[in-house]
Amino acid sequence: MIENEISESSDAKEYVGLSDFVAEGDEQLSFSVGDKLKVHDRSSDVWWWAELQGRFGYVPSSFLHQTPEDEEDAWQDDEYFGNYGTLRLHLEMLSDKPRTETYRRVILGNSAALRGKVVMDLGCGTGVISLFCARLAQPAAVYAVEASSMAKHTEELVRQNGCEEVVTVFQDRAENLTLPGKVDVLVSEWMGNCLLFEYMVESVLLARDRWLKEGGVMWPSSACLTVVPCQAFSDYRQKMEFWEKPYGLDFTYLQSLAQKEFLSQPKFSHLLLPEDCLSTPADVITLDMVTIQVSDLERLNGGFSFNVEKSGVFHGFTVWFSAHFQSLEEDGPSQELNTGPFSEITHWKQTLFMLDAPVTVEEGDIIVGSICLQRNPIWRRHLSITFSWNINSTEDKKVQTKCFPMWR
Repeated sequence: MIENEISESSDAKEYVGLSDFVAEGDEQLSFSVGDKLKVHDRSSDVWWWAELQGRFGYVPSSFLHQTPEDEEDAWQDDEYFGNYGTLRLHLEMLSDKPRTETYRRVILGNSAALRGKVVMDLGCGTGVISLFCARLAQPAAVYAVEASSMAKHTEELVRQNGCEEVVTVFQDRAENLTLPGKVDVLVSEWMGNCLLFEYMVESVLLARDRWLKEGGVMWPSSACLTVVPCQAFSDYRQKMEFWEKPYGLDFTYLQSLAQKEFLSQPKFSHLLLPEDCLSTPADVITLDMVTIQVSDLERLNGGFSFNVEKSGVFHGFTVWFSAHFQSLEEDGPSQELNTGPFSEITHWKQTLFMLDAPVTVEEGDIIVGSICLQRNPIWRRHLSITFSWNINSTEDKKVQTKCFPMWR
């Protein structure tokens, strides 16, 4: 344990407060926007031990920004594109049949309308969507755009599949891209955890504004974020109840630390059982990919009101997304990729956000609140998600708020 009288460590780093933080406990440290803090210990991803004007305490790492002398690339491009230059992520995505087959169905279902059209496949990876277009339709051209080093392998895959007369690979970022001309269709698989994580969507919107013809089609055409209040007994037992009597010993002292370490972060790749939904899920945020602007991505808000449909324990919220693909033909059927618990499992699965303490709810209770997706002002691929909620809203029922960083 780090004591309050700790001396300044030689490897302490200076950080600046990005937003006000009001301490809620004796071991937390209040600070304001612009305050300079020295961070002495970063053993947790979320809570750091810091000093401000001789005072010490825990601070949320997502509220701080490292001073310029130590600043890294805000987009972390080397790491981001380095990951997509290896096969590990591409194997995961290609093995995701609901994801990949949805794009295949979209191309096949619109094959007649794609004839003679020019298509851009942005962030094409191994080029599977581009190859679907070339094999299943008769487009005039497909521009397969990939910024990572995977692009050189994609070129070989295009040749190996006999599609080089239709598909041209461009190794470049969307922001620097030069194409032979504008396109009729811009297709991309840009979605991340909780829809926005990694913010590839910004690159898609920039490419749309520069390269999509007037009246052109975006695939996905829209995307929707969905939320449900849920039970999560297994996760709560593993992370919190475990400390009560392991091996017959009293470890409850560690529960407050476990709460900060385990419950302050979202859990990716969560599999929500349909029976653990306490209510009917609600769509809270919808992105229209034709009209949304890059500036809109900085902060997205949505509200919800859930009627609890069965008595149980409210452990938190589970979030997922769906993507929708309009038909190129008027009145043609649309397609949907849904990553929720009522659909076939995808590699995204769902994301769990746990309350600090579970709450018993009864059938007929009403959970009212909001969700806010706030883009990190410094680390541009990251965001925070804040939930505010009230159960059976009355004057004596305080609105609860909890912010989850993803990741900085």
